[in-house]
Amino acid sequence: MASERQARLGDRIRVILAERLEKGLRDPRLGFVTITDVRVTGDLQHASVFYTVLGSAEEREASAKALKSATGMLRSEVGKQLNVRLTPSLEFIADAIPENAGHIEDLLREARERDESVAGLAAGASYAGDADPYLKPREFADEED
Repeated sequence: MASERQARLGDRIRVILAERLEKGLRDPRLGFVTITDVRVTGDLQHASVFYTVLGSAEEREASAKALKSATGMLRSEVGKQLNVRLTPSLEFIADAIPENAGHIEDLLREARERDESVAGLAAGASYAGDADPYLKPREFADEED
């Protein structure tokens, strides 16, 4: 569980990096990058930066290379704006949220189609066995004397 200081530092790093990427880097490989999350370790020495890239697989790969090559410059930018003794090292990790969301959407669509097919089968189905399968108490005929 992240401490409040880790969360604040992660949010601040996310804002700094997002502002810097919005200004632009001089790397033409960098595509439309969105910083989704930053997680800082407990000792505040390392920050994992999760990002997504809008575009094709080639654009994502090129943006990953651009971010990797700009890591030092981005870390110095973070160090200038943070008031901490040691600037955390940055590790850029491609966020799998879009792929996971697409996979979950496919699974939900498949489940919806299966539900519709089961509902269609259930509409024309009839009970197996007796219509009223429950046991009833015996009824004795009144004996006349």
